[in-house]
Amino acid sequence: MHIVARPLAPDETDYELITLSVSLGFLFLAVGWFAMHLPWPICAFHALTGHPCATCGATRSAIAFFHAQFLTAWKWNPLAFLAYCALSVFNAYAFFVLVLRRRRLRVTNLTENQRNVTRIAILASIALNWLYLLFANPSL
Repeated sequence: MHIVARPLAPDETDYELITLSVSLGFLFLAVGWFAMHLPWPICAFHALTGHPCATCGATRSAIAFFHAQFLTAWKWNPLAFLAYCALSVFNAYAFFVLVLRRRRLRVTNLTENQRNVTRIAILASIALNWLYLLFANPSL
């Protein structure tokens, strides 16, 4: 695996622009949703089974995160909290490279073993987060 910094190729997908645009779009949508006092989203899995789904608490975690209540955000959904942290860092990087027209960081030359380890780590993180939501956070 190599991490390289290079200019965006002519036909290459601009992941920084896409991610930043989608993130800001969802942020404005969420702010508008709550500003208009629309009802909270309801988890269909929780409504049907009485148990939290793997993403239950992510909305409350996001609200706590944006109010800088990081411990509360972590308690509601640790994986969502980590995703918000990573997305915040990536969005700051994306804004920086887009405004200043800098080189883009890209991961290259991943072996099949590295790809498999990454997939397993992601699935294990989701499973552990769900176990946390099922057992350690019964208030959902």
